[in-house]
Amino acid sequence: MQKDYLPISREDMERRGWEQCDFVYVSGDAYVDHPSFGTAIISRVLESRGFKVGIIAQPDWRDKRSVQVLGRPRLGFLVSAGNMDSMVNHYSVSKKRRKNDSYTPGGVMGKRPDYAVCVYCRLIRSVYGDVPIIAGGIEASLRRLAHYDYWSDRMKPSILLDSGADLISYGMGERSIVEIAEALDSGLAVGDISFIDGTVYKTERLEDVYDYALLPEYGELLRDKKTYAKSFYVQYSNTDPFSGKRLVEPYGGSFGGTEKSPVFVVQNPPAKPLSTQEMDDVYALPYMRSYHPSYEAAGGVPAIREIKFSLISCRGCFGACSFCALTFHQGRIIQARSHESLLEEARLLTQEPDFKGYIHDVGGPTANFRFPACEKQLTKGACPHKQCLFPEPCKNLRADHRDYVALLQKLRALPGVKKVFIRSGIRFDYVLADPDRTFLKELCQYHVSGQLKVAPEHVADRVLVRMGKPKNEVYRRFVKAYREMNTCLGMDQYLVPYLMSSHPGSSLKEAVELAEHLRELGYMPEQVQDFYPTPSTISTCMYYTGYDCRTMEKVYVPKNPHEKAMQRALIQYRNPKNRELVEEALKMAGRTDLIGYGPKCLLRPEGGRPPSNRKCAKEAGKKTRTIRNIHKKKGRNQG
Repeated sequence: MQKDYLPISREDMERRGWEQCDFVYVSGDAYVDHPSFGTAIISRVLESRGFKVGIIAQPDWRDKRSVQVLGRPRLGFLVSAGNMDSMVNHYSVSKKRRKNDSYTPGGVMGKRPDYAVCVYCRLIRSVYGDVPIIAGGIEASLRRLAHYDYWSDRMKPSILLDSGADLISYGMGERSIVEIAEALDSGLAVGDISFIDGTVYKTERLEDVYDYALLPEYGELLRDKKTYAKSFYVQYSNTDPFSGKRLVEPYGGSFGGTEKSPVFVVQNPPAKPLSTQEMDDVYALPYMRSYHPSYEAAGGVPAIREIKFSLISCRGCFGACSFCALTFHQGRIIQARSHESLLEEARLLTQEPDFKGYIHDVGGPTANFRFPACEKQLTKGACPHKQCLFPEPCKNLRADHRDYVALLQKLRALPGVKKVFIRSGIRFDYVLADPDRTFLKELCQYHVSGQLKVAPEHVADRVLVRMGKPKNEVYRRFVKAYREMNTCLGMDQYLVPYLMSSHPGSSLKEAVELAEHLRELGYMPEQVQDFYPTPSTISTCMYYTGYDCRTMEKVYVPKNPHEKAMQRALIQYRNPKNRELVEEALKMAGRTDLIGYGPKCLLRPEGGRPPSNRKCAKEAGKKTRTIRNIHKKKGRNQG
């Protein structure tokens, strides 16, 4: 059969000679048949195993007929909110409705509901009462157990109970979805599928569950934030596929159980990581590599622009930043594709009519991670209570960029390729941990377009320790190494630091410290990321409970919107619109010494006049200009 999009209508099914789909995949995203989209990967993996999969993209959740367009599936419905949590997709950190949705034709907002997985599952259940429903994707994965929900500002139960789904396939899902499909195809009832790694199910019989860790009952989590912090750390410590235990979370009352006979939500250990060959097989499936042509009239799907000419070389991240949910979703063990697989995909890119010779990215969550942090992870997994890079690189860490350098060199040599960029971010402390500076040289010489974006996130060590990021001194060493390498190469390239305001642990004192750091650089970032408490991160747990779940130390959490606005304004203290907020923040922090005419001042007095001693003023101005000139020569944007 000729390569084609999967069916989205009865007419498409008829052209394929299908009377019924085995699975119908309901997604909150438009249908984009590209391996950067979970819908495409899971659907194509099932297709490769002989299952018939149809797609219902962005159904009208107010109309039951919208989930009936492909009829009743033989084996079940697969439900996902899409590539993003629907609430993150809809709302900014200030809880204001976003204006655009990159995963919808024409970028139109409002084509999916809030809490999309729950809404879609309930809609399907109202029509097809007994058809198995398997929830997956990022929204279901990060909400698989009780979790704090920022948008409602309360604890929510496992999405399995909230949605009425039968199973959750969490994580990346290629292994678990095939096992689920084969179990259903063999005639096994969905209620009996309790043995598959990477899934969450519910049961009323705890005696059937073995080798598990019992979490606190949901009611206890509602009553005591400290209990939730401890429970969350148990979850966090069991995200590894080799060492992770089965977790059991009891529910009583309105969830169908009682205090004496609760319902149990059971999380099986994560699925094992894919081998390089298995990764290659996933990315070699017959994707159309674009959005469905029915969206052309609406202007296409904007999200394709960012990934159409990019290559995913790896998944997983052992960086384990506190504010990142990757530990819960992709895990800490790196899984990478072979050079041959990536080169073959790159050749496909060069054949696209709109390819201009530029590969926009070669990476993943962290571009310069190409293999597990140490040999032990391949058989015993990642250490449950230690991190690979924080607070210092582990003595067992393999810091080696040779494989990545070789891959980039091969990609650069392909006919039709003019430039290969790295835009998905590098971990600078990992670069420094590698004694060989070849990667840094190649990065500066071939893979930076004038500026390199890195993510120190903050400069105050008291905040960085909560973020799980290296000390500021490490970042300063990288800045120096980057500057020296560019000087050696005769290149004038800058660093652009990503910075975050209002992270747990950051008071006005630390925010002022960050502003002073920016003053020394002569740099004001155009954009600032305010900390966003998304589900299932250590930082979100800190935000809700006020405790660092790793140490159970109390943590200061800036929650007041006005204080958060002041912290954000301090990072952009030069912007005249922020003047009042900056002045108020400096006064509250007891740093009025930074309001004045000296070279170290952040703010000039409003309506004031310079000192009458012209000589002093002249000297101060001269000193300021000297500092600026130094930074201009060395690179004004050196983070």
